[in-house]
Amino acid sequence: MSASLVDLAARLRALHLPGSPVVLPNAWDVASARRLAKGSAALATTSAGVANALGWPDGEAIPAVEMFTAVARIAAAVELPVTADLEAGYGLSPKELAARVVASGCVGLNLEDTDHARGKGVLVDASRQAERIAALKEAGRAEGVDLVVNARVDTFLGGGLTGAARIEETLRRGRLYLAAGADCIYPITAHEEGDIRAIVDGLGRAPVNVMALPVAPPLAKLAALGVARITFGSQLMRSALDEAERALQAYVAR
Repeated sequence: MSASLVDLAARLRALHLPGSPVVLPNAWDVASARRLAKGSAALATTSAGVANALGWPDGEAIPAVEMFTAVARIAAAVELPVTADLEAGYGLSPKELAARVVASGCVGLNLEDTDHARGKGVLVDASRQAERIAALKEAGRAEGVDLVVNARVDTFLGGGLTGAARIEETLRRGRLYLAAGADCIYPITAHEEGDIRAIVDGLGRAPVNVMALPVAPPLAKLAALGVARITFGSQLMRSALDEAERALQAYVAR
């Protein structure tokens, strides 16, 4: 096993400092990776962006081989740690998933707890997801790399809960995933200051990832709340496409 992947994984993990969040831009191809790598400490990928760029919708519709081929190209294009958004793992066993991540040159991954087989908004059993995370961590170490697992908690997307009940379920899942070895908890689309504070504090100020939605608090406020990681999902890709469309329309309107 190349020592460089070991070093890259350690570098990525060390960037997760509550109160001093690492900002990870999400790339969708080699060109975006090379551009977004400038001035960045690490890169993430976007599953929706990669899938859309290859003609697939988001939501595990893309064949795993296409996703891994794409993230491998991104990882090879930059000298930074790269963490891949791999949705719910494409039905792969923890051993196979870890092996493919390492083979791709990535040193971390998002793993979400949506049950795509059962439909949109359905979450997997939290205890079963925790077991999967623990097995994934063990499998990564067996491959020679302690993969940085960003455990996505999808309670703000599905599960049918709101208010305090949703926060409690987010915390229950987050605690289980941390106990299983997850390196960071990602309550995707949580953006209200009170919710973020409750999650960060409720998880003992363990590393928490917040999506940089336009309605979310600014970077300085997220740092003050104790957030450790900020990502963008597919927003940067969509912004790039919007700008390309605006440029085209401006030209033809001249």
